[in-house]
Amino acid sequence: MKRDLRKAYRLMHKHFGHRNWWPGDSAFEVCVGAILTQNTSWKNVEHAITNLKAAKFLSPRKIYKLSHKELAQLIRPAGYFNIKAKRLGNFVNVLVEKHGDSLKRMMNGSTPIVRNRLLSINGIGPETADSMLLYAGNHHSFVIDAYTKRIFSRHDWCNEKSDYDELQSLCESSLNQKSGPQQLDYWQDYHAQLVGVGNRYCKPRTPLCNECPLKALLPTES
Repeated sequence: MKRDLRKAYRLMHKHFGHRNWWPGDSAFEVCVGAILTQNTSWKNVEHAITNLKAAKFLSPRKIYKLSHKELAQLIRPAGYFNIKAKRLGNFVNVLVEKHGDSLKRMMNGSTPIVRNRLLSINGIGPETADSMLLYAGNHHSFVIDAYTKRIFSRHDWCNEKSDYDELQSLCESSLNQKSGPQQLDYWQDYHAQLVGVGNRYCKPRTPLCNECPLKALLPTES
C-alpha cells in the first residue's frame, strides 16, 4: 500500500509536473477559496474572488463590514451563495474578533490545536479546515476530498465505507518519508495531483482509465 501510494505520486508528477496549487495571492485568499469551493468548480470560485477583488473587498476587515446580502451578491458565481456568505462571514468574524484580523495569529499553535480552532467555526468542516491548514497555514495536515476517495477506492487502497479520518491517517502514515518544508510541499502537491486525476480522468460515471497516469496501479482482474 505504502509503495503504491508513493509510486502514484511519481506517476502523477511525471504526467502533470508540479502543480503549484493552491492558487491565491495571499494566505487569506486561499482561505476564502477553501470556503467557496465547496460543492462547485474552481472556475466559479475564481469568478467570485474576482468580484471581491474588483470591489476591493478581499480583506478580513472589509468583508467583516459587509452585510450578509452584500457579501452574498459578490460571491454569487460560487453557487449556494447565501450559505457560503454565512460560512465566510462566520470565518471572518472569528478572524477579526478573536485574532485581530491576523491569519498568522489564527494559525499559530500545534496543528491539532489550530485544526480544532478552525473546526469550531460554524460551516468549516474537515476538508476546508485541512485546506486552510496545509495551504495557508503551512501545517502538515493532509487534505482528503471526493477525488481522493474515488481514486483510492477504484485502486483498492480503501473501501467505499472508509471515512475522512481513516483516509487522512492512511495518507499521512504512508507519505511520511520527507520532513519539514519538503514534506509540506510533497503533501500540497500530492493533493493537487489527485485533484488533477480526479477532474480529468477518474470521473464519477465515465472514468477515462486508459488515459489515466494511474492506470498501471489499477487492480488486476482475477
